[in-house]
Amino acid sequence: MLGCTVNKGQTNTEISKQVKKLLSQMTLEEKIGQMTQIDVSVITRPEHGNTDNPIDLYKLENAVLTHHVGSILNAPSAPHSKAQTTGTWRKMMQDIQAVVTKSRLKIPVLYGIDAIHGATYTENAVLFPQAINMAATFNPDLSFKEGEITARELRASGLQWNFSPVLDVGRQPLWPRLWETYGEDVHLTSVLGSAFIKGQQGDDFSAPTKVLTCLKHYVGYSFPINGKDRTPAWIGERMLREYFLPPFEAGIKAGAATVMVNSAEVDGIPGHANYHYLTTILRDELGFKGFTVSDWADIKSLYKRDKLAASEKDAVKIAVMAGIDMSMVPLDFSFYDLLLELVKSGEVPVARIDEAVSRILTVKYQAGLFNATQTPIDVAGNFATPEAQAVNRQAARESIVLAKNSNNILPLKKEANILVTGPTANLLSVLNGGWTITWQGNDEQAYPKDKLTVLNAIQQKAMGRVTHVGGTAFNDVIDVAKAVQEAQNHDVIVLCLGENTYTETAGNIGSLNLPAAQTELAKAMIATGKPVILLTVGGRPRIITEIADQAAGVILGFLPGMEGGAAIADILYGDYNPDAKLPVSYPRDTNDIVLYDHKPSEAFELNAYNPLYPFGHGLSYTQFQSSGLKLEKNQIHNNENINVSVNVKNVGPLKGKETVLLYLNDVAASVTRPGKQLKAFKKVLLEPGQTELVSFTLSPHDLSFIGVDLNREVEPGDFKVMVGNETVLLTVTE
Repeated sequence: MLGCTVNKGQTNTEISKQVKKLLSQMTLEEKIGQMTQIDVSVITRPEHGNTDNPIDLYKLENAVLTHHVGSILNAPSAPHSKAQTTGTWRKMMQDIQAVVTKSRLKIPVLYGIDAIHGATYTENAVLFPQAINMAATFNPDLSFKEGEITARELRASGLQWNFSPVLDVGRQPLWPRLWETYGEDVHLTSVLGSAFIKGQQGDDFSAPTKVLTCLKHYVGYSFPINGKDRTPAWIGERMLREYFLPPFEAGIKAGAATVMVNSAEVDGIPGHANYHYLTTILRDELGFKGFTVSDWADIKSLYKRDKLAASEKDAVKIAVMAGIDMSMVPLDFSFYDLLLELVKSGEVPVARIDEAVSRILTVKYQAGLFNATQTPIDVAGNFATPEAQAVNRQAARESIVLAKNSNNILPLKKEANILVTGPTANLLSVLNGGWTITWQGNDEQAYPKDKLTVLNAIQQKAMGRVTHVGGTAFNDVIDVAKAVQEAQNHDVIVLCLGENTYTETAGNIGSLNLPAAQTELAKAMIATGKPVILLTVGGRPRIITEIADQAAGVILGFLPGMEGGAAIADILYGDYNPDAKLPVSYPRDTNDIVLYDHKPSEAFELNAYNPLYPFGHGLSYTQFQSSGLKLEKNQIHNNENINVSVNVKNVGPLKGKETVLLYLNDVAASVTRPGKQLKAFKKVLLEPGQTELVSFTLSPHDLSFIGVDLNREVEPGDFKVMVGNETVLLTVTE
């Protein structure tokens, strides 16, 4: 046997020796195979249906033994991926491993999956709120636990590589992948993304309950100028370094060993051809040691779509030389064939191949894949446990924003008679979004029958009469006249609006306005004179201004996951005191897009930051006050930390959680600075009347910015430190 095993706890030096030894034994074909990633459809039988053995052994052997592929991705079920049982997954992994043992070097295959809010492609997995909701919790502990639980459920499925988290910063609300981000703020994204990585990987991602993570989508993908997926962004180097690189830097420091590349382009250079981003910055500056993987067919896109390459072969050369280590080809072996030709002709040096393969093999050793005794953990006790379900329910509760509560209309009395209407009232899919059971998340029939829609959850809790007027599918026409008639017999209307499920280019839209049918229903419900509670779900902040202005209450649900219906009912009836905060600025109108950390000119003269609901907004059924904001000292050197403290008191009648947000403003600088930027936050649980002293430490990095010369620096001068309604002045000297 030429391939070697590895024991848990090997040092980097030991792994490096193993990699060098193995690399020296490999043929060029075996090396290029390691750089090749194919979709599972290449090795499955198209007619497999719902059997527990979808793999075609002949196709699998062709991939592994003839083309030496190093990685496979995705869930089976042509034409689109679909969740499988743990048994099917485990059988698939066994079949793949069995074929690997027939190969000359027995190099294990690394299998990747998009488990972006739980083990999304395993049946009955615990599916968490999507990232935009996890951001609304402002709770890194919940993000850590999500990572832990997802890792256990993936390992119980036999899987070891998760294409998550998304560390793109969501600063373009039209973008159909906004909900996969942690919102518009750099610090929040960095903190929650790092917590997820640490939960998922731990200190040793070869451990039986841990999984490799993959940072997506490096870099600038989330800021397309027209708002549509996989379209150009125009991001200057300073903006890139100020807003879009820091979360990836944080993810690398947290230990992520793989990076997936931006499918689109920035400043005219596609992500898969950008040597400056992929090598100069990612490797030389950020110190990333793992491997990069392309996104779906994006090397081909350099030729077919972007017209950057003169041929598909030229595209392979450009991408590999720019810094792509593994190609998600994904539906054929063209990358393998073309790269082999390029190396044999001398157009791509063997040294570059060895570099890429060394990175891939290193990660495989670090993940313990070479350990022949490694087997999936037991399903029992590690999959969909009551404890995991409870964490999910809590995450959903903490992710739902109470945006408006006129005259304390909420919480509702359980004896109230309620009319529930709107297209999102009785669907589980709209609470979960894309990448849920299927790619687009829209197969309602595939959702578990024991989970509650919003309507189901209200019916379960209500003691009064609950009537539902609405179709059973999102596109059904709602009988507005019937809803108006029914409203007369009810005390309150719960109006459920929002979006159908989507992800990627299928979710492109031309306007943030709601569909006309939903607006018509909303106007009719408001015209009844009955109190209307507006509940929105979906991945983007659709424009609701006129409806919200007239509604008695507004709840912003976004995508709270499989426990979302139950969590919304908990909040509606006061069984849970809401504590979520908006991780995005909720626009007042479709073209009025101003972010919370805007520059001074965006709020000067006739310009204004005037969203419907600002970043950080979120109400509670109790009230909190902060006071006594204090600095450890009023002057520091530019290389010092500074401690900050503030008192937070629950002055209302109920126990609740409050998120304390600390903002900073550099009063005058050589590059214009935002009016405020979030630099720290902490969530505290307080009993009525209880006061807690909350402390923070600001570092020189928190005071820094990208200067005129594109280097990060701290300029001497004054800084405003802000919490709640208080501001204190900090002076920084050299």
